[in-house]
Parts: sequence; C-alpha cells; structure tokens
Amino acid sequence: MPDPEREMEIVHLLRAATVELSLHSARFANRNGMHPTDVRALIALMDASRAGEEMTAGRLGALLGLNSAGTTALVDRLERLGHVRRVRDGRDRRRVLIEVDERAVELGWESFGPLIGRAVELLNGYDERELAAIRGFLGGVRDAAAGDA
Repeated sequence: MPDPEREMEIVHLLRAATVELSLHSARFANRNGMHPTDVRALIALMDASRAGEEMTAGRLGALLGLNSAGTTALVDRLERLGHVRRVRDGRDRRRVLIEVDERAVELGWESFGPLIGRAVELLNGYDERELAAIRGFLGGVRDAAAGDA
C-alpha cells in the first residue's frame, strides 16, 4: 500500500544525495580550474568511451545543450587543460572525434574514486533483487528528469 510519507522521505533523500554530488563535482571543478559544464563534458566523454561510442563535438554539444560556438569554446578549454584531444576519425578523415586524455581520467579517480568505492561498498550489502529495484528506481528517475529537458 502506498505511503506518501515514506515515498517523500526517499524523494528527499535522493534530492539531498543529488545536491551533495553536485557540490562534490563543483569542488572538483573549482580545484582544477574548470567550469561545471567542463566536468559534465568529461563525464559524457567517459560514458561514451565506456560504451564504445565515438564522440564528435556536435554530439557532445547536443548532449550538453550547447550551441556550436559554446561547444568549440568548451573543447578548446578542455584541450588547453590537457583533459581532451581532437583526433581525426580513421575511417573518415573529415570527421574529428573528441577523446578524454588518460590524465583527466586519473585526475577524476583521485577525486571521485573514494566516493565511487564507498558507493560500491554500500551496493555490496544488497542482494540481486534489491539491486534490480535500485537500478530500476534510479533509471526511472533519470528518464523522468531527461523527459523534462
């Protein structure tokens, strides 16, 4: 039976976790001379890399809601910082791909690794059925938030 009080407690916990994650990301950006959008871009690039997907500047800009000029400025800034590189596509030399430099990955692990490790430790306390519920809930919230875009 639905319990609005219990459900709102979970929604508020999710909001609080989101705020703390955003603050963690903002501190990382500030310490490393980056804009919060730079961090979002690096996350998008790393997610694409993990999925085996190539990332062009146009696709990155679309994911971040940036226009062409904003995307170029973003990639230029990240390239100057040594976090990304532009690479010609091996199949179509006219196309330029954006790749994350290993130094950016290492920098991210220095800051986010302990947090990721703690999250994994917490997840180890759940059985497969509970993990499926967590996965379903978080995926549903992500999809609902993306629908607002």
